[in-house]
Amino acid sequence: MAYWVLRSEPDAYSWDDLVRDGATEWNGVRNYTARNFLKEMAVGDEALFYHSNTEKAAVGIMAVTRTWQPDGDDGKWASVAVKPVRPLAHPVTLAAIKAEPKFAELMMLKQSRLSVSKVEPDEWALLLKMAEG
Repeated sequence: MAYWVLRSEPDAYSWDDLVRDGATEWNGVRNYTARNFLKEMAVGDEALFYHSNTEKAAVGIMAVTRTWQPDGDDGKWASVAVKPVRPLAHPVTLAAIKAEPKFAELMMLKQSRLSVSKVEPDEWALLLKMAEG
């Protein structure tokens, strides 16, 4: 299993929207690196749902339910299907993530403009521990 962070502006599509919908197509990603990460995802992989811009916090866990398919009119982009797994007991804020020295290599900090990024297993475990409060 691989781990990811998927970012969305909560006023465009939020964790609550995903829970309400029960599943969604994670589409509209228009960055080549982020697209390539979508293409790497496998069914069963898990991702943090991260509210960007206003809240700047990880708020829930999603599971990938279908691998990538072409997205957009030209088919050069990619999307995956995801469903909610569970909310985090306590959101993990960007400030808390930046304050943790063990996240020095966390991709979402090193390449902060990416809407899709990898999370290493040890980083994932620490993020989940932080979410416990």
